[in-house]
Amino acid sequence: MKIAIPVNEDKTTICPSFGRTPMFLIYDIETQNQVFLDNSAVASQGGAGIKAAQSIVDNKVDAVLTPRCGENAANVLIAGNIKVYKTTFNTTKENIDAFNENKLQILDDVHPGFHNHGGM
Repeated sequence: MKIAIPVNEDKTTICPSFGRTPMFLIYDIETQNQVFLDNSAVASQGGAGIKAAQSIVDNKVDAVLTPRCGENAANVLIAGNIKVYKTTFNTTKENIDAFNENKLQILDDVHPGFHNHGGM
């Protein structure tokens, strides 16, 4: 199973913005291999969440761990059969551990998004 997590430049802390994260950690639960995927949508004028979500779908990820997600991005992820979980910790390691222990909840408080705001 592969999971994706929006991360800051330090590659260890969770980015609060899914669509405007600088990169995603793609982590394989079984092999523990990790790859950092640059988020090409970060500089988009609009639709960053949708573009970021499509990138996650294209990378054949099974689940996303994120503090929040806009509804358009969530719709793309759901259409790609990707489950979205709410992060509860600040670091990738803590959230991966919590995910492995079934301690993360499905993200159900999807927000309308920050359309045309260029960020948060």
